[in-house]
Amino acid sequence: MDHVQMGAALHVQALVKRFGKREVISRLDWQVAPGRVIGLLGRNGAGKTTLLRCLLGLSPIDEGQITLFGEPLEEDSDRRLHRIGFVPQTFDLFPWMRVDAFLAFTAAFYTRWNAPFVERVLGEWDIDTSQTIGALSQGQRQKLAIVRALAPEPDLLLLDEPVASLDPQARRAFMDELMQVVAGSGKTVIFSTHITADLERAGADIALLKDGRIVLESTLAALRERMHQATLTRAGGWPETPALAGALRARSNGDTLTLLLDGTPRAELEALAQTSGASLEIAPATLEDVFVELA
Repeated sequence: MDHVQMGAALHVQALVKRFGKREVISRLDWQVAPGRVIGLLGRNGAGKTTLLRCLLGLSPIDEGQITLFGEPLEEDSDRRLHRIGFVPQTFDLFPWMRVDAFLAFTAAFYTRWNAPFVERVLGEWDIDTSQTIGALSQGQRQKLAIVRALAPEPDLLLLDEPVASLDPQARRAFMDELMQVVAGSGKTVIFSTHITADLERAGADIALLKDGRIVLESTLAALRERMHQATLTRAGGWPETPALAGALRARSNGDTLTLLLDGTPRAELEALAQTSGASLEIAPATLEDVFVELA
């Protein structure tokens, strides 16, 4: 196995997953270094859940190879499974079980279990351990799922749209708390979402899944430096859209032309404004703008 694979927390090569004749994951290549926090972004139905289930070994793959911590996924390894935490989109297991009993039952399966962490976070998140799981609110059940996933101190944490069903205020608080827990821990975190505000709030790197492949991978800082929105305004409007290298989208509305740009030099924009007799405003593109256009 080569050096690059050995140094990666996750390495995916030519992964294919089909459901009948439909190819949901299409020869996907992806490599994730340890310690990164990555938002797996994609439209509903893009295959985010399928990809995560493949990474966990919960869904058999049709072609390709998945390597976790330098070991092929098809090779049984209890040690590797103890290094992975998973939070599903909804947590509905054992509704009849008390929270404290559920955590004690779960702890027995792991070689590592950080009991002080569990006690501290349950207190901070105001989860009553004497309640049954079914009596918890949806947000509290998701928080319990996070505690259960983090308590064994996994090196890789996978989250499948864990806050998609929460209201915006609860979702913001939940994501803030989650990122505080994992900040500086050295853990690799991959969470799937289609909510761009969550990624910006978490400061996560971006991996965009489209047509069964990762089509864009970037840090937020690099994306903001690369992607811009330019607004050109002139009397008389824009009967024709000017040709401009790197223009992903052009929309005119009255006197205003708005362009979504990938790497277009400022000098070229200023020259266009001057020759067109237009005023020019340039701002970083929002992640939502980039997602809508590319996804």
